[in-house]
Amino acid sequence: KLAELPEGAPVVAMVHGWRCAPDLRGDCPHGTILGLDPPGGNRRVVSWPRHLGLDGCHGLAIGLGWQARCGLWTAHRRARLAGAALAEIAERVAHLAPGRRLQVIGHSLGARVALNALAAAPPGRFGRLILLAAAETRGFAEAALASPAGRAAEIVNVTTRENDLYDALFEWGVHLGLRTSVGQGLGRAAPNWRDLWIDHPETRAALAGLGHALPPPPRRICHWSPYLRPGIFALYRALLEGSLPLQALPPPRPARRWSRLFTHGGAWDLGPPPSLPQA
Repeated sequence: KLAELPEGAPVVAMVHGWRCAPDLRGDCPHGTILGLDPPGGNRRVVSWPRHLGLDGCHGLAIGLGWQARCGLWTAHRRARLAGAALAEIAERVAHLAPGRRLQVIGHSLGARVALNALAAAPPGRFGRLILLAAAETRGFAEAALASPAGRAAEIVNVTTRENDLYDALFEWGVHLGLRTSVGQGLGRAAPNWRDLWIDHPETRAALAGLGHALPPPPRRICHWSPYLRPGIFALYRALLEGSLPLQALPPPRPARRWSRLFTHGGAWDLGPPPSLPQA
C-alpha cells in the first residue's frame, strides 16, 4: 500500500486512549473508532479513517491498538511501551518508503503514546502529531519536544474547557496534583507546538475564516469533543495532508479553567464510571 500511495499522501497512525484494547468485545478499537465501518448505536463511536479520508488511495491509515483496558496507572505505564511500538512503526514506514514521515492522531492516553514515540525515535521519523484531549503533563511534553524527533516534528494540541474535569482527574489520579496537564496548554510558546482551544469563540471564528467552521460546544463536560464536534475532521485532514500550515492556526486563547463547568446550559457527557487506579 505504501508503494501505491501518491506522492504527498499522508500515512497516519491512529491511537486510541484508555479503556480500549484489541480483541475485547465491545472495547476493541479496530471495530469502532479505528475501523472504516463501525456499528451504530453509540454516539461516541465515529470512524476516524473514513472521516480523515484514509482509504488506502488518498492516504493510508495504521490503527495502533494497545492494551488500555485496565486501571489508569497501569494504562499510563503501558502507554510508554506502546510509544516504543509506534516509534518502530515510524521506522518501518521510513524503511519501506524513504522520505515519508509518519503522521499521528491520538486521543487521551493515545496522545501520551504519541509523545513517548517522539522520545524514542530518530529525527525525521514523524511529521505532524495531533493530540486530542491529551492525557500528558507539560513536563513530559517539553522533554518530547526537546528530543531529536520532537525538534523535527510539529504538534497540534487540541484542547477544550469541556475536558477540564478529565484533566483534573489525570493530574490528581496519576500525578497527585503535582503536575499540570497539557490540556491546559503547553505553558509557553514553541515554534513547532500549537495549542488549539476549539471551544473558544475567537478561535472558532478564526478557524471559520480558514474554511473550517465549528459549532459552539454543546456540553459542559465531554472528553470526546475533539473528535465528535461536527466539522472537526475536515480540519484534521487538512493538517495531516499538509494543506494547512501550523502557522495559519489561530493563537492560543484559553478561557478560565472550569469556565465551561459553571456556565449556564449544556449537558454533561461523563461516559462510563472510571476504574480505580491500579498500582
